[in-house]
Amino acid sequence: MRADRLVALLLFLQQRQRVTAAEVAAELEISERTARRDLDALCMAGLPVYSERGRNGGWRLLGGGRTDLSGLTAPEARALFLVAGPASEATPELKAALRKLVRALPETLRTSAETAAATIVLDPQGWGDRRRAASRPHHLGALQEATAEGRQVRLGYADRTGKTTVRVVHPLGLACKGATWYLVGGTEDGSRTFRVSRVRSVELLEAKVVRPEGFDFAEAWREIAERVDEMRMPAEVSVLAEPALVRPLEWLFDGRITTEAPGEDGRVPVTVRGARPDLVAAQLAGLGRGVEVVAPAEARLYLLGVGHALVATYAGTDDSELAAP
Repeated sequence: MRADRLVALLLFLQQRQRVTAAEVAAELEISERTARRDLDALCMAGLPVYSERGRNGGWRLLGGGRTDLSGLTAPEARALFLVAGPASEATPELKAALRKLVRALPETLRTSAETAAATIVLDPQGWGDRRRAASRPHHLGALQEATAEGRQVRLGYADRTGKTTVRVVHPLGLACKGATWYLVGGTEDGSRTFRVSRVRSVELLEAKVVRPEGFDFAEAWREIAERVDEMRMPAEVSVLAEPALVRPLEWLFDGRITTEAPGEDGRVPVTVRGARPDLVAAQLAGLGRGVEVVAPAEARLYLLGVGHALVATYAGTDDSELAAP
């Protein structure tokens, strides 16, 4: 979201009782798809932007017709940094606009917003290939407040079996991975990662968060994500691909590949990560001779078996069948 578009969208929402995606698109000279995405981003971040379905539906910004952005509340100021804080992938122009906005805020709100900027990560790449619509967990707002204000929480949390336990947690940061929110917090057993959708209760405490010396949340989250990816996708398959198939491979494996410079024969060395070599090979099979699996042997043997099965099935086919209706 560009800086000028963010400010223009907020002002447009403040000036109108209700807007539709088509009206936003016309006002900001963008597509309706982009307008809906920007509105969803503001809503997901925690700004009081709500959609109303139905024939006379649209989008509304609660809180009256303010036109002065310096009148933002503390949660609203923090929410802007969820959309485009320094830890996000926002453009330099948007970050510069936010710095100007923060300087216009009262000192109390400024501190909260700057803290939010250092404790929020928006990581659009989900785990594996899953592409799901984003949702906002029930207790996310309370955890955003606790994280930004540096307050400990008494957290009710359900494990995979549904059993709920209660513990005191020092919120160190929140990360949105794809469409799923996670809380990273310190506990008496060390640092832990909690899926926000499994949080059953949040009680903000007066005690302040104790942060490890030199702690950088963006770096900490990068390490967590890398560890989870390694556990979920431990297998690596080496491939030589025709240059024209590199982009389809990137789409097919959605961030699970690395590429190198083309070799002497023009083919591109590609490494694909997956749960098992045979599962990766099964996905590669559809690309035919455009990719050659180099290693491991398990993946090559799987494709050899696929080849034998195809020959056995179609060995009797001849060109005369092409004319069949």
